[in-house]
Amino acid sequence: MLTMLGSPRRCCDGLTRRETLQAGGLAMLGGLFGLPHVSAAPESKRRPGKAKSVIVLYLLGGAPTQDMFDLKPEAPGGVGGEFKPIASTAPGIDVCELLPKSANWMHKSAIVRTVNHKAGCHNPMPSLTGYPEPLPSIGVVQDSLPPSMGSVCEFLNEGRGDFPAYVHMPCMLGWGQHIRRAGPYGGFLGRQYDPLFTECQPTSAKPSPDTYHPQVVLGAPQLPAAKLPPGITLDRLNKRRRLTTQIDDALRKFDDGEFSRAQEGALTLLTSKSVRAAFDVESETDELRDRYGRTLFGNSALIGRKLVERGVQFVNVTWDIFWTRPGKLDGAGWDTHQRNFGILKETLLPNYDHTFAGLMEDLTVRGLLDETLVVVMSDMGRTPKINKNGGRDHWTFCYSVLFAGAGIQGGAVYGSSDDQAAYVKDKPVSPADICATIYACLGIDPELQIPDSTGQPVRISLDGQVIEEILA
Repeated sequence: MLTMLGSPRRCCDGLTRRETLQAGGLAMLGGLFGLPHVSAAPESKRRPGKAKSVIVLYLLGGAPTQDMFDLKPEAPGGVGGEFKPIASTAPGIDVCELLPKSANWMHKSAIVRTVNHKAGCHNPMPSLTGYPEPLPSIGVVQDSLPPSMGSVCEFLNEGRGDFPAYVHMPCMLGWGQHIRRAGPYGGFLGRQYDPLFTECQPTSAKPSPDTYHPQVVLGAPQLPAAKLPPGITLDRLNKRRRLTTQIDDALRKFDDGEFSRAQEGALTLLTSKSVRAAFDVESETDELRDRYGRTLFGNSALIGRKLVERGVQFVNVTWDIFWTRPGKLDGAGWDTHQRNFGILKETLLPNYDHTFAGLMEDLTVRGLLDETLVVVMSDMGRTPKINKNGGRDHWTFCYSVLFAGAGIQGGAVYGSSDDQAAYVKDKPVSPADICATIYACLGIDPELQIPDSTGQPVRISLDGQVIEEILA
């Protein structure tokens, strides 16, 4: 039983019983952080790692890396594509002619050209967790599944301050298609290790005529519950925060601490000026905003830089697909079954190029690139053969992932695809290997074991092996 001292009508800190109940109700915001079961994080093993943080640029839908980083200009008709390769700042690494700004950063990047999996199409689980198996549905989220890399970082986060260790922008994965996609969650670690998902209200300069003529998506990520209820000031909410701290001592008798963790996270979002400032792009200079591009993807990457600058360890910036919300705004995303080359030329590649280069430049200018890992990945690749609609279809048998920044040997290429970018020629790489390499760059031992839903120890990188050849 919880007993509150003071007047039956008003608490001793000046809050009414109604306010006390409302303060407890703030725990409902814990849904942003989850309320599951967990055991305490084990003492983690560490290996030398040069990155303090990672920003993942996630191109949802299946980016055609043979039109980006692994061009095959000599491939036969119906395979090679329409774009020409151009030289980059790294000898021997050519990129697509539509990526001229990215070409200037290849000396700081490494390309892994032989990623493959058999977990099915549009399945984010392999790339975000290393889990190799197919799911019954891409929209299934199961607490028994392995956690995402970001959730592991949150699990190992011992010094929680105003910021969580794991932020996912610009929206819950799949929100633009009314799907809650598996992959970015805490899985068997518990829902309190889910990311902080931001929200967005995507717009465009003009409506799209159809799904395969997508428009540039505008907008910026926003903190959930960013506005206080009417009549509630920050000072008043901080009083409630002190009260809930007292209540927490009693609540800990009834749970394992997950309630207090979630409640604390929710209150921090509402009361921390530093958190709110990190998500404010309007106050940034025009020059800086133009450097990233004033798109939803660009604004998300800008906020990502601000977050790692403040100590957030894992930031996921997703180019999501807005197929049904608000309607064909970015209908195809990177899932280019039709008009592959038109969509890449008109929308995808120029905006990706602008934002990637802007992020790399900003990190460099601020002295953050030497401690920030940037990873460009997708859920799969696309077919080498161009279909009758001028598109490329789903393909999981060979595609590329790009690493840049902290801990990476610039100008490196690992593995090679065959002459059509269809299958792995040598040095195959699994998504679990990609995850293990990211952990290694962060100084987290990929061999570290965490308890699954039954309490049995599981390696965080599953069966993944670090790609040592691309590490500096």
